[in-house]
Amino acid sequence: MDAGSLFGIDIGSLFLYHNHNIATTEGNNDMGIFPKDIDFFEIFDRVALNITKAGVLLVALMENFDRLEERAKEIYEVEQEGDIVTHEIMKKLNKTFITPIDREDLYDLASRLDDILDLIWGAVDRMVVFKIPSATKEAIAMSKDLLATTEIIHKAIQKLKEKQYSHVQDCCIEINRLENIIDRDFRDALGKLFDEVKDPILIIKWKEIYEHLEDASDKCEDVANILEAIVLKYA
Repeated sequence: MDAGSLFGIDIGSLFLYHNHNIATTEGNNDMGIFPKDIDFFEIFDRVALNITKAGVLLVALMENFDRLEERAKEIYEVEQEGDIVTHEIMKKLNKTFITPIDREDLYDLASRLDDILDLIWGAVDRMVVFKIPSATKEAIAMSKDLLATTEIIHKAIQKLKEKQYSHVQDCCIEINRLENIIDRDFRDALGKLFDEVKDPILIIKWKEIYEHLEDASDKCEDVANILEAIVLKYA
């Protein structure tokens, strides 16, 4: 066998083909094994900021209920933007061989963040569909605490990018504390609903709205758990 061939394949040609593929891969950031322009932390920061924006609009809606449909449309647009960014994350994860954090953790984080936004929109959508005339004090309180939670999530993701892991853990503790408050508010709201409201249809309507707000808080806690797991792996 010729020293310059391997199983009948010219080694020089094989080397040139390999180098051509590397050059082609490096010139294509979408399909490359090592994309140069993908900053997952920056994308997650956009997601978290978008969720906080939804939280701000939710509180504004609750406190100025006469603009319900206008605020609902704004929150829907935020939710749609969130879906677009989440799909962007999933697409880039599927095309990236090396990720800064375990791929499964990034998938889980993206999914739970998207769930928060979906549930906020779900609560608002039901207010419109059910023709709710005004917000309850309990709904306002839950919305404010949910907004505070989304702000902490945004901060936690920023600290994760900066590798300030102790600060990430502090944020997770605060997220859990706020989740406990919302959980307590949820129970109180249901108790008051069944004690004071006589219309069974109105009870069903508000129960669904409260459940969506509380479920959004639960997803925030899931995000905290994912972030804590990431910190334990990399700290």
